[in-house]
Amino acid sequence: MSERTDDLAITLFGELFMADQLARNRISRALPRGMELSHFSVLNHLARIGEERTPAQLARAFHVTRGAMTNTLNKLEWAGHVHIRPDWDDARQKFVAISPAGRAARDAAVASVAPLIADVVTDLGADRVRAVLPVLRELRLRLEAED
Repeated sequence: MSERTDDLAITLFGELFMADQLARNRISRALPRGMELSHFSVLNHLARIGEERTPAQLARAFHVTRGAMTNTLNKLEWAGHVHIRPDWDDARQKFVAISPAGRAARDAAVASVAPLIADVVTDLGADRVRAVLPVLRELRLRLEAED
């Protein structure tokens, strides 16, 4: 890689890291009291897919350790936002599903963060956002493939 390419790569990732941190902070502040970003992410994922997942599948989907996912799932279960049941065919495995209370909590969280996200898109311009999405998606897919 040339020095110019190195500088461009460092600038790109620096902007991504800073945008990620700022977006996480902004969304975290807007979430309903007691809900963490990791909780919202898992509830949103389960609501979107509409199927049970194992803790290991969720850990892989979020690129976190099984221990980190177990911690998040325990908190969500305690709050009544997910149901965790044993796999009837393999007692070593569990399945996680979003509960009606979890769906309601997720919907409340979406309602609280949606205006923030919409404002950013409006301020930047929908056409500019649409133009950058393919590049960001390709970057994500490339990084996932290397993981």
